[in-house]
Amino acid sequence: MESSCSFRITRTTEDLAQTVTAISQRLIKLEQQMEALELKVTQPKEVQSDEELVMLDGVDQLLQECKGLLNTSSTNLDSDEFWTETQNETNEENMAA
Repeated sequence: MESSCSFRITRTTEDLAQTVTAISQRLIKLEQQMEALELKVTQPKEVQSDEELVMLDGVDQLLQECKGLLNTSSTNLDSDEFWTETQNETNEENMAA
């Protein structure tokens, strides 16, 4: 009976040791992840904001170029419409004469 009891104690102790080891490893991984997140949060925002500003400047420049192209296109369309109207009026006058 004594050997059965000591076997159970030994087995339980080994199980507890494995459980403590597994929990310790998980705790270490969680601490590492938390440190990485803290580093991301505490990094200076200036580096990110400078990159974002450069990107936004590029986007703003593209928008200005697109607006310029649209204005040029609408001006060309207006002159095309004027040319077509003038040409139609000339044709009508020639037909009437």
